[in-house]
Amino acid sequence: MRLRALPGLLVVALLAACGAGGGSATGATSNSPAERTLTVFAAASLKGTFTRIGEEFEAANPGVRVTFSFAGSSDLATQIGEGAPADVFAAADEKNMAKVTGQSLTAGDPVDFATNVLEIATPPGNPAGVRSFADLARPGLKVVVCAAQVPCGAATETVERSTGVTLAPVSEENSVTDVLGKVTAGEADAGLVYVTDVRGAGDAVTGVEFPESSRAVNTYPVTALKDAADASLAKGFVDFVSGPQGRDVLQDAGFGAP
Repeated sequence: MRLRALPGLLVVALLAACGAGGGSATGATSNSPAERTLTVFAAASLKGTFTRIGEEFEAANPGVRVTFSFAGSSDLATQIGEGAPADVFAAADEKNMAKVTGQSLTAGDPVDFATNVLEIATPPGNPAGVRSFADLARPGLKVVVCAAQVPCGAATETVERSTGVTLAPVSEENSVTDVLGKVTAGEADAGLVYVTDVRGAGDAVTGVEFPESSRAVNTYPVTALKDAADASLAKGFVDFVSGPQGRDVLQDAGFGAP
């Protein structure tokens, strides 16, 4: 009797074990969609807008999680060229995008989705009385700009050449957000950032527009990358950024149309 009973008990135990484990896994799969992650490398000046666009993209695509790396476009292009695991790249100018396309790292041609121009940011109330681009060359004025390899720095150089005004900044930063940080921290009398940065900073800064900014308009391109972990998801995000929902977010932040 004992020999005949043991196999039956083992079968029951095995069935119970299989039933418990298998039921749990099956339930998790059927009740929640599998998570898909998208990694986006984007210019620092896109932090506010792309964070919002990412949230809207996640809402439109259940189970998708968007993660970002925001930095200067030049640094991001270098990281991608060195093999950083990015799925999408959005640059603040065409020059840095060309570094990536030149290495055949993109999946198709980049799409232009926005434009931006410079504006002077000062501490609240503009205590140094900066009124124009030429004012930034006043002796003793502490001015912070982007480094030349960063899109906002290249735009600054373009305005300098076109106006004949040469600046002597106390600091050159690797991203436009670093410039803005120096101004909001009271470490500078003025900084050259984008129109969108001034708007996004709210009462933390006072903006000073200048007409010469139109001589250096930056065009923003975005692309899916060739080695994206999920090619269809990467393309979907690019389409979302350049589509109606993305355009609305960008327009609200002060970006121009491409």
